[in-house]
Amino acid sequence: MKLVVAIIKPFKLEEVKEALSEVGIEGMTVTEVKGFGRQKGHTEIYRGSEYTVDFLPKVKIEIAVQDEAVSQAAEAIVKSAKTGKIGDGKVFVLPLEEAIRIRTDERGETAL
Repeated sequence: MKLVVAIIKPFKLEEVKEALSEVGIEGMTVTEVKGFGRQKGHTEIYRGSEYTVDFLPKVKIEIAVQDEAVSQAAEAIVKSAKTGKIGDGKVFVLPLEEAIRIRTDERGETAL
């Protein structure tokens, strides 16, 4: 099992959700987060004062998937989240030791 974590632009969430659904991914956790990478934020003017916005709004998606589905899930995220501009985001794949469905006490891949 793997945990796929993706950081994407907020307006791409619906497209990513649809793309994951098409490849059979049924569940995900979505969190609104803030961050920056190479883009280093930007400057804005508010009431005549210029200030730097370091942390930009992003969306973090977390998906627990079976090993066989990792490449399909990652590819679906990359294709649907890509705009070709800086700040499109990242996809991370982490090992997932255990999963437990609380309602039924199922464990491992059957809990996914």
